Amino acid sequence: MHSRHLLIALTLLTTLWSAYIHAQESYPSRAVRVMVHVAPGGGVDIQARLFSQKLNEQFGRAFLVENRPSAGGADAFGHVAKAAPDGYLLLAVNPSFTVPHAFAKNLPDPVKDFAPISLLSRAPFLLVVHPSIPVKTVKEFISLAKSRPGKLNFAGAPSGTATHLAAAWFFSAAKIDVSYVPYKGTGPAQIALVGGETDATMASVVSVRQHINTGRLRAVGVTSSERSKVLPNLPTLAEQGAPGYEYITFFGFVAPASTPIAILNKLNSELARIVVLPEIESKFLEEGAVTNRGTPLQFGQFIAAEVERWNKVVKITGIKAE
Repeated sequence: MHSRHLLIALTLLTTLWSAYIHAQESYPSRAVRVMVHVAPGGGVDIQARLFSQKLNEQFGRAFLVENRPSAGGADAFGHVAKAAPDGYLLLAVNPSFTVPHAFAKNLPDPVKDFAPISLLSRAPFLLVVHPSIPVKTVKEFISLAKSRPGKLNFAGAPSGTATHLAAAWFFSAAKIDVSYVPYKGTGPAQIALVGGETDATMASVVSVRQHINTGRLRAVGVTSSERSKVLPNLPTLAEQGAPGYEYITFFGFVAPASTPIAILNKLNSELARIVVLPEIESKFLEEGAVTNRGTPLQFGQFIAAEVERWNKVVKITGIKAE
C-alpha cells in the first residue's frame, strides 16, 4: 500500500514538473505587461516601448506597456514586487528604482524583492549652465560657487530623486554651497534654466543638445567617470574638481523575485539580440548612451552596487526626501 501511494506521488510530481518545464519552454503563451513608473513620454517610458515592440516582434506575443506614475515610483515598484513570479509582469527601471530605498526602508528592496533580467543602456548626464553664468568649465563653476556661497541656484527634480542625490553628491565632492531648487520633474527644471530662472542643472544629452547647439545653454562637464563618446572633448566632473564623482542613468528590466531562471534567461537572450541591432545602437548613440549586453547575474550585481552607492551618498550629504 505504501509503495502504491509513493508511486502515485511520484507520478503526480513528474506530471507537475513536466507541466512546469513546458510552461517555461512555451513562454510567453499570452500577453506580457511591462510596467513603467512614470507618465507616457518620459525617457524610461520611451525605452520601455521601444524594447517592448521589439520583444513583440521576436516572440510574436504582445508586450503591453502600462504606466503607473506615482511619487518616487512606489506604486509601480510595490505592485510588481507582489505580483506572481511567472514572467507576465515586468518592470522597466532606471536610477529611480535604486534611489528611494535609501530613504524609505518600507519600500520594496531592489535587490531582494526583484529578479534582474537585463541592463540595456547606460548614459551620463551633462552639467549645464545658463549662458549668463560666466563659466565655461566645471572648475570655473566651482570657483564661482565658492565666491558666492548659497547664491547659485541649481534646478532639479523633486527632493529625494536621483537628480537630487546626484546634485547633492556633486556639491559635496566639490565642497560648494549651492541652492537646490526642486521642480516637478527634469523637464520643468530645464525649462526654468533656459528661461533664466535658475543657474544650472544636470540633464541628459538628448534633452539639452538642441539648447546647447543654439546657445541657450552651455555644457561644462559630463557626469560619468569617463568622457562621453558623443562629446569626447567635454571633461568629466571628476577630472575638474569633484574627485570620485560619477553619475549615470541606466535602463533595464526586472521581474518579481522567484521568477524562474529559465524565463529570465529567455528574456535576457532575446534582449541581447535586440540591443545590438544597428538601428537600436545608433539611436542610443545619438542620445549619448551606450548599449549593454550582460547576464541577469551581472545586472543584479549592478543594482546592488547602485543601492549601496546611493545609501552612502545619503549618509555623506545628509539630505532627506520631502
